[in-house]
Amino acid sequence: MQEWNGSVAFITGGGRGIGLGIARALGKRGARLALADLDEAALSRSSEELSAVTEAETVQLDVRDRAAFAAAADLVESKLGPVDLLFNNAEIAPKVPVREWNYEKWDVALGVNLNGVINGLQTFLPRMIERGGGGYVVNTASGAGLVPDSSVLYTTAKVVGLSESLHRELGEHGIDVSVLCPGPVDTGIIHNTSSAGGGIAVTRQAELTEEAGDFLKNGTSIDAVGETVLAGMEARSLWIHTDDFVRPWLKARYEALLESFPNSPYAADSPRRHA
Repeated sequence: MQEWNGSVAFITGGGRGIGLGIARALGKRGARLALADLDEAALSRSSEELSAVTEAETVQLDVRDRAAFAAAADLVESKLGPVDLLFNNAEIAPKVPVREWNYEKWDVALGVNLNGVINGLQTFLPRMIERGGGGYVVNTASGAGLVPDSSVLYTTAKVVGLSESLHRELGEHGIDVSVLCPGPVDTGIIHNTSSAGGGIAVTRQAELTEEAGDFLKNGTSIDAVGETVLAGMEARSLWIHTDDFVRPWLKARYEALLESFPNSPYAADSPRRHA
């Protein structure tokens, strides 16, 4: 059983959305919290709320900035102690059609959603391994990491394979790994994405439709997601899901994959399938 009380958690995107939901769930269980976010106002609100429950520190952080990540780790560990729970959660939802791609948009999308995770891992894993006390890493991906999504920039950076490989690699060090693959969650991510590119638009305003907003608002609450994440960690589950929204598409994808192999017993014309 995971021991929460007294643990130190570093949560990127911790000022709002899923990160805040995870922080609330951890705070109720006595974990000490380090919330990192680019949104200073959101950090202030979250700090005021969570400091009434547990020890909570905040740091304004652009997860693309490696030096700032290292400085944030030093600051947090000097105040709260060694981080043993790492949540690489900060992400944006870019949606740009292929005819409007450029390198700057790729840099923003991958910088946050992929390099932000890598920077978190590279910052904290050597410290965890050197201390030898184990730990836990949760990487936030998406159901789009399991089945195709309409945004190539978004899907490219989903870290499912990275997390699965990391799970195997870190076992010998006593560090567990889960990958969170949320379906629709009421986080405000579409609105937040519009301000994440430093002037480089990675989401077309035309795509910010009322339908898309309602789809997310009618999804799982951030507090329910937080409890789901901790339950998954208790069970040491590699994959953590917030719902079964992608199940039918995932099933179809894997059936198609199996049937694509030469001489597959799953192929429609295989004599082994009809034996």
